[in-house]
Parts: sequence; C-alpha cells; structure tokens
Amino acid sequence: MKKLAFVITTPPNSNLTATAINMVTAALKSGIDVVGVFFYQDGVLNGSQLLALPNDEYQAHRQWQQLHHDYSLPLHLCATAAEKRGLSDDVSDSQVDTIHQAFTLSGLGELVELNVNADRLIQL
Repeated sequence: MKKLAFVITTPPNSNLTATAINMVTAALKSGIDVVGVFFYQDGVLNGSQLLALPNDEYQAHRQWQQLHHDYSLPLHLCATAAEKRGLSDDVSDSQVDTIHQAFTLSGLGELVELNVNADRLIQL
C-alpha cells in the first residue's frame, strides 16, 4: 500500500474526524503517499473559515490546515456539499469567502481522480 486517498464525511466535532486526522498523520509520517483528502457531506464543514470551536475542544479544522501546510496535502471540498452548507469562495459585494485557503472547492470528478491515483481509498 503505497498511495492512499481519504474521503471524510464527518464534521469537525466528530470523533471519526479525529481518527481520520490520526490515520492521515500516521500515513504521512511513515512515508506513505497520501494523494489527497476529499471532504463530502458534513465533512465539508472542516473547511469553514468561520468555524469557532471552544479552545478546550479538539480543533480538527486547524489540524487539517496544519497537515496541508506541513505536507502540501491536497484538501478538496465537494462544491455542491459546501454550497448546501453555506460555504463559498465567491467574494462579491454581498458575500464573503467562507472557505479556508488550505481547501479547494472541487467536483466529484476530483474524487474519481483521487481514487484512480491511489492504491486504497479510505472513507470515514
């Protein structure tokens, strides 16, 4: 197993999200190539720039940002799921960019690409 891709469907306050972060971190530290992470359904909330969790809670969204920074890990948000949850990268007079810069809005085609380029796809 040399290349992994991940699909995250859980919100930042889920224990499964913390598990996913631990799995991705362990893979990267052991030299496994993580070709990308695709956030789908409530998982797109991990990319919100406006997310404010209490300081005593696990900061999953910040952990994803740190992984992106440290490993140049591609983080893809499903554009449709993000839009349904009020997330947008559209900066206009009436809207504000609500997606953190570490994340990229992508379509399901990107999920297919990640799947094709990985030996294994892990969904949490």
